[in-house]
Amino acid sequence: MSRAALLVLADGRFPAGGHAHSGGAEAAVKAGRITSAASLEDFCRGRLHTTGLVAAATAAAAVLGVDPSALDAAADARTPSPALRLAARKLGRQLTRAARATWPSGELDALAEEFPKGAHQPVVLGLAARAAGLSPQDAAHCAAYESVSGPASATVRLLALDPFDATGVLARLAPELDRVADRAVEAARRVAREGVDALPAASAPLLEIGAEAHAAWGVRLFAS
Repeated sequence: MSRAALLVLADGRFPAGGHAHSGGAEAAVKAGRITSAASLEDFCRGRLHTTGLVAAATAAAAVLGVDPSALDAAADARTPSPALRLAARKLGRQLTRAARATWPSGELDALAEEFPKGAHQPVVLGLAARAAGLSPQDAAHCAAYESVSGPASATVRLLALDPFDATGVLARLAPELDRVADRAVEAARRVAREGVDALPAASAPLLEIGAEAHAAWGVRLFAS
């Protein structure tokens, strides 16, 4: 296992397309739910413990060798919003391209063939981590971090928020991120034993509603 590979995978400069997505922050800013570093922290905390947990468990389960097709179907079932499902698959397609070029893998090739329009991003993330020789814990940490780093980065652009304040939000959330990753790995191990119904199904209705509203905007800075 190479921890340096985790740094490559989690690096915001890895060409996986995440920079074009706000993780729901753009809709939340327009709705007045994010106005400052304090409200950004509340938003990110909620995202971490809901969609972040689900994504982290899904990625960790993929590292453990759970059938990616079953994981993709489970991710679809846990994403009620068509706009968010589309965004997850677009991100998955871009991540598949980047991961196949970086860590060539027969499993990634098979996933690309089965899902030409993209599998759900956390499924791809897990297979990319597996191809890179990373652990389920590594994949869970990467997914959990992405769930909060995307909105934090986007809010710097959306609100002209001080980047130091946005980074401070991520630092304060770090202990919770560790706990979410631990919970995600525990859940992933249950999935490996019991099947995908054991995946967490934590929901964030405002993210779903906001995504549908955001998809209808004529002008927007981010794809989701």
